[in-house]
Amino acid sequence: MLLYILLLSSSVSPLKMKSFDTSSAVESGTVAGNNFDDDGGEKRTGTLMTASAHIITAVIGSGVLSLAWAIAQLGWVAGTVLLVSFAIVVNYTSRMLADCYRSPDAGTRNNTYMDVVRAYLGGRKVQLCGLAQYGSLAGMTIGYTITASISLVAIEKANCYHDEGHGAKCLVSNYPAMAAFGIVQIVLSQIPNFHKLSFLSIIAAVMSFSYSSIGTGLALAALASGKIGKTELTGTVVGVDVTASEKLWKSFQAAGNIAFSYAYSVVLVEIQDTLSSSPPENIVMKKASLVGVSTATAFYILCACIGYATFGSQAPGDLLTDFGFYEPYWLIDFANACIAVHLIGAYQVIAQPIFQFVEKKCNKAWPESNFITKEHSTNILLLGKCRINFFRLVWRTTYVIFSTAVAMIFPFFNAVLGLIGALAFWPLTVYFPVEMHISQKKVKKYTMRWIGLKLLVLVCLIVSFLAAVGSIIGLISSVKAYKPFHSLY
Repeated sequence: MLLYILLLSSSVSPLKMKSFDTSSAVESGTVAGNNFDDDGGEKRTGTLMTASAHIITAVIGSGVLSLAWAIAQLGWVAGTVLLVSFAIVVNYTSRMLADCYRSPDAGTRNNTYMDVVRAYLGGRKVQLCGLAQYGSLAGMTIGYTITASISLVAIEKANCYHDEGHGAKCLVSNYPAMAAFGIVQIVLSQIPNFHKLSFLSIIAAVMSFSYSSIGTGLALAALASGKIGKTELTGTVVGVDVTASEKLWKSFQAAGNIAFSYAYSVVLVEIQDTLSSSPPENIVMKKASLVGVSTATAFYILCACIGYATFGSQAPGDLLTDFGFYEPYWLIDFANACIAVHLIGAYQVIAQPIFQFVEKKCNKAWPESNFITKEHSTNILLLGKCRINFFRLVWRTTYVIFSTAVAMIFPFFNAVLGLIGALAFWPLTVYFPVEMHISQKKVKKYTMRWIGLKLLVLVCLIVSFLAAVGSIIGLISSVKAYKPFHSLY
C-alpha cells in the first residue's frame, strides 16, 4: 500500500508498457497495422467467450459454498430476494461502466478503472478510486492464498476422517499449502498481461462450475435421502438458534456476503481492455456481463437454496471445507482440488491490475532503464521461446512472496477481507459507475431518472455500511477464536 501511495502521488500518468517490439513499431509508424491497436498497444484479440470466462472466474469464487449459511441467516424470502436483486443491480451498473470505457471526447481507450474515472470525473475521485480498487485487489490476493490453502488442507483432512473416523482429531498445518500456492503464483505471475490469461480463466471457470455442482449435488443427494434441515421463512430463530444481537449482526453480514459475491467491477475495465475493437467493446462487455451474472445467479440460487434445505439453520460456513459432508471422500477431495485450481486462476485475474499499475508507472518514470523496459527473449524447457523482463520478474515475485507471507502471519485475514469488501463494494460497483453515467448522459438534476439513480446509490451505501458493521463484529469473533497452531477452524 505504501508503494501504491508513493506511485500515486507522482505526476506520472499511466502508460501502456511496451516491449522493444512495440516501441520500434511505434517509432516506425506501423502502429495502425495488423499487430497493433489504435493506442499503440499490442492488438487485442479478446472475445465474448474470453471476457465471460474472466468474469465467471472473478465472480464465482469458493464463496458460493457459503451462501447456504447466508440464506440460513436471512431466510427463504429475504435471502432469495437479495440474491436476485443484487444480480440485477450489479448487471445494471456494470453496463454503465462498460459504456465509459472510451473517453467522452476523443473516444480513446481507458485501460484501467482509474483512467475511466479520470476521464469522466477527475479530481480527488481518481485517487479514491485507486485506493479502493488496489486496496481491495491486494486484500483479495491474500484472501485467495488463505482460501486455497484451506481447500488443500481439507483434502488431507478428508482422507484422515475417512481412515480414522469422523471424530478423529485431524490437525494439519496449512503453511506448506500456502507456500506451494505461492510458488505456483510466482511462475504464473510472469504471464505479461491480461491478454495472455484467457486459457487460465477458461480452466478456472470450468473448475468453478465443477466444485459448485459437486457441492450442490451432494446437498441434493442428502436431501433426497431424507436429510431435511429445519428451515424458516425468516431464517434462524431468535432464542432458539441465535440471540437477538447475533441475529442482527449475522443478517447484516449475510446481506453483505451476497452483495459482494457479485462484485467484479474491480476488474471490469481491465477485462474490457482485452477485447477486440470490432464489434465495439462496450457491446461485447455488456453481453459478457449478462452471461457472467446470469450464470453466477443460477449457481448461487441452486447451491444456496439446496444447501439451506439440507442443513437448515445449521448450514455450515462452507459446504466442503467445513465438512458439511464427509463421504464420498474422493469426490470431496476432487471438489477441493477444483477450488484450489480455480483460485490459482482467480489470483492472476485479480493480481494483473496491480502488477500492471506499478509497471506502467515505473516504465514512464524511468524510460531509459534497461532493467525496467527491456525484454529478453529466451528458450525455456517445455515452454519454448519466452520473453523475460527482469523488473517484471523481480517485482511480481516480490509481491507474491509478500502476499503469501501476510497470509501465513494472519490466517484469519478472510474476516478482514469481508470488511475490505464492504468498504470497496459501494464506490467501485455502484457510486463511480452511476456518477460517470450521469456525467456521460448529462442527466439533469432532480429529474425522475436522477432521483432514481441517487436512491440506488443511497440504498447500496446503507447495505455496505451495515455489512461493514457485521464484518467488524465477525472479525472480532474470529480474532478471539483464533488458534495460532491449528490449521482450519
